[in-house]
Amino acid sequence: MTENKKNCKLNANVINIVLTVILLIAMAATAAFTLTELMSGDEAEAATVIKQGSTGQTVRTVQTKLKNWGYYTGSVDGIFGSATKKAVMYFQRKNGLTADGIVGKKTAAAMGISLSSGSGATGSNSNDEYLLARLVYGEARGEPYTGQVAVAAVVLNRVKSSSFPNTIAGVIYQSGAFTAVSDGQINLTPNATALRAARDAMNGWDPTYGCLFYYNPKTATSAWIRSKKINLTIGDHVFCV
Repeated sequence: MTENKKNCKLNANVINIVLTVILLIAMAATAAFTLTELMSGDEAEAATVIKQGSTGQTVRTVQTKLKNWGYYTGSVDGIFGSATKKAVMYFQRKNGLTADGIVGKKTAAAMGISLSSGSGATGSNSNDEYLLARLVYGEARGEPYTGQVAVAAVVLNRVKSSSFPNTIAGVIYQSGAFTAVSDGQINLTPNATALRAARDAMNGWDPTYGCLFYYNPKTATSAWIRSKKINLTIGDHVFCV
């Protein structure tokens, strides 16, 4: 009987040890899962927001764009420091955005960049198309459809020209280039017609046959723009080379 009691007590101890080990393993697995979730959350945030302290190619892209547009004078080093933050805030103020110095979804869209690490050329093209549609809506809503496509085509012709920035965002946000940027209408939501016009232009339709400029002769006061050779008239706009 005494031997049986010893065996029972030994078996109970073994069971307790096994249960303790199982409990510890479960706790370790739970902690590892929680840590993974937290890290995934941080990575997701990093993929959708660029802010002071961020580094990498996307920061370099932001700096390059801001420098080309005259908002940033520092080094293009891929390090989001205080100078980059000030430049982002300057850009945001000039374009009717919340001036928090953080490149989130709206600011990135205004710059013509994608923050998603998983997005490829399709995402970039989508951002460009939407930005182009915003310009069309701000500059040419109310114009004939062909005239709206023509405005978008002028932007794309400038992208191809060595005399202008080589990106859609760069052309649109070039200082003094478009009234819609200066007066804030670039931030209006484009309608379906403007979106379609931007898409048609990006798909190759150029009603201007290569023009780089346009203006409304009823409202334009610049002697310089009026000196340009007029190729054609569509709606209220004349298109020039």
